[in-house]
Amino acid sequence: ICVLSGLPESIIAAACARSGQRVLHVDSRNYYGGNWASFSFSGLLSWIKENQEKIDVCDEHEDWRKLILENEEVISLGKKDKTIQHVEYFCFGDQESAEDVEEAGALPKLPVFGACGAAQESEKECPSTESALPEAESQEPEKTAGTEPASAEEEKDTEITPEDQSSHSTALGESTLELGQTEGASSEVSAQQPKKVTYSQIVREGRRFNIDLVSKLLYSRGLLIDLLIKSNVSRYAEFKNVTQILAFREGKVEQVPCSRADVFNSRQLTMVEKRMLMKFLTFCLDYEQHPDEYQDHESSTFAQFLRTQKLTPSLQHFILHSIAMVSETDSSTLEGLQATKKFLQCLGRYGNTPFLFPLYGQGEIPQCFCRMCAVFGGIYCLRHPVRCLVVDKESGRCKAVVDHFGQRISANYFIVEDSYLSEKMCRNVCYRQISRAVLITDQSVLNTDSEQQVSILTVPPADPGKPAVCVIELCSSTMTCMKDTYLVHLTCPSTETAREDLEPVVQKLFNLNTEKETENEELDKPRVLWAVYFNIRDSSGIDRNSYDGLPSNVHVCSGPDSALGNDCAVKQAETIFQEMFPTEEFCPPAPNPEDIIYDEDELAPEESGFDNSPEAKPEPSAEESSSGASSALNKEDNED
Repeated sequence: ICVLSGLPESIIAAACARSGQRVLHVDSRNYYGGNWASFSFSGLLSWIKENQEKIDVCDEHEDWRKLILENEEVISLGKKDKTIQHVEYFCFGDQESAEDVEEAGALPKLPVFGACGAAQESEKECPSTESALPEAESQEPEKTAGTEPASAEEEKDTEITPEDQSSHSTALGESTLELGQTEGASSEVSAQQPKKVTYSQIVREGRRFNIDLVSKLLYSRGLLIDLLIKSNVSRYAEFKNVTQILAFREGKVEQVPCSRADVFNSRQLTMVEKRMLMKFLTFCLDYEQHPDEYQDHESSTFAQFLRTQKLTPSLQHFILHSIAMVSETDSSTLEGLQATKKFLQCLGRYGNTPFLFPLYGQGEIPQCFCRMCAVFGGIYCLRHPVRCLVVDKESGRCKAVVDHFGQRISANYFIVEDSYLSEKMCRNVCYRQISRAVLITDQSVLNTDSEQQVSILTVPPADPGKPAVCVIELCSSTMTCMKDTYLVHLTCPSTETAREDLEPVVQKLFNLNTEKETENEELDKPRVLWAVYFNIRDSSGIDRNSYDGLPSNVHVCSGPDSALGNDCAVKQAETIFQEMFPTEEFCPPAPNPEDIIYDEDELAPEESGFDNSPEAKPEPSAEESSSGASSALNKEDNED
């Protein structure tokens, strides 16, 4: 049994179902992904209201205790989600014009915001949203209902053959992963005069938004991409290249050259700086072979090490904040070199930057693994809270759970997300927090010839001891926002509330005034149309021994961490799976539907309604698996 459908739990559920185990995946929420989810605009408003009110779950069935035997004891689970705190949202547009506006395709009316600043509760209830269910037989990418390209010209995702890989994105794994191509058309509207977007338009086009609770990117050679390739889950998702790596220096945003072509085509670097940068980056690629060049600096920070190299201040800034993306005060020389090497190794695999972003948001990734689990017989139940764990007093193992409806469900293994554990079990756990902000803006932080840019920017801390802020800006071709707007995610480890941590950075990069209040010096900044701030719990890196009274066959998954990539979730999922099934392969490749051959006897329906036996889902033969898209992967591996 998996409780909650975050990324680690979804990966584990898919791996277990793929290895022939029977999986029940339950979640008290009415959407997939937990704190990894993506929402439409109206769905996000519902989520905000839910986390501001924090309603307790009431007991519907009081007679559930008769299900507990004398030799058993109960471990209660938490009734209230405390992973989200300090939620504040703001509207900088004309709200009165949106009073009678309905979201396209939705019947209920949206709430009206309070004026100027902090959000006020609406008298009308916000409509809830639910992500699409994993469809066991579908081959099409998971899409949130109503999210379609604004026009055929706005977004064209084409399959790129392996022969095109040298200059374009290519297929990921045995089945093709489609990567969005950046449109090269020049913007029709100048940077000084962006198209005016009103709040009523945002409400009306709310289903065009897919707003992530957690902001992450996929390293092109990271563990998650490798897992998508290996497991063949890549067939369920589409990705787009991050097109720009940006830096914030001396009050200005500028593009960072990171690939060889970018370095030599750059106009902001002198010829001497280009040689310096290429020499240092070449060293970082195989720094282990030259220990004499960094051994004396192992006790120093990476920033101090860079000062000893023949690098100008601007190059040091680019490497520290935009390539290695490590802390100026806390990261050691080795950590910086490792991060720089990882960045460089990911360049060129699918584009000129190391990163990919999933179309329709990060929340698509958990749903992709949920779909794979469903394909292999996994059962999913949303809006299904779990009341408690039932533990055998003698063995100390968990035997079953009792759900909110008074049902007892038995299983051999239990996967529980940290947020479900009670305060009593977590009293010795010390949590960190992540500060998050999501903005809807009217133009990019760095205007270029193309409007369709996906950018990542690291803003260094203004004060010592403060963390750097990671900014990810998404355009409409990522299918996360409506046309003529940008969706901007800001993330950093928390030192205070999210608004206190992130608002100074927002003020540096954006215009927070309403259109009437905008001053001349603010005209060149993107205007914020709507914003939300919140803190989210970071439960990564907690040892299971920190939880009091945790049964041996109950495994705890953490929520999102503050890192840019997804390696932590993938490592955790694989570790837990191997602890449960040490002899089984973790997420082996799933056969393509066209490769599955059924016997007549296997087509007959059984009492259960489905057959979980491995024989019903045979692996493709060696001859079959070597043909078609798998040859693309073989060629890619040879080239790598």
